[in-house]
Amino acid sequence: MAKVTVWYDGACPLCIREIALMRWLDAQHSIEFLDIAPADAVCPLDRQLMLARFHASEDGVILSGAAAFAAMWRVIPLLKPLGFIARNRRVLQLLERLYNRFLIIRPRLQKLLG
Repeated sequence: MAKVTVWYDGACPLCIREIALMRWLDAQHSIEFLDIAPADAVCPLDRQLMLARFHASEDGVILSGAAAFAAMWRVIPLLKPLGFIARNRRVLQLLERLYNRFLIIRPRLQKLLG
């Protein structure tokens, strides 16, 4: 099984809810979740870049956006089929376009949940 690390914004109410759900679904504890909200958090890339987009690493390869979500899904039994479907280039491109649209409304969603 792949080793997956997920970096998330622990100051974002939307992110906190999503990560709580992923932790619950990750019954095998296959994912290492790292909160990068604190100013002294250790990040493998620029911290602001990592806070602006979802990042994960799968077997040491850092992924961003839809590819990062797909890596996370691949180690969660319930979401594994979606993660493997996302290996298809066209499917991943579609998911990335949807993720980029989500990023536009993310600040409003954060305010609603905050």
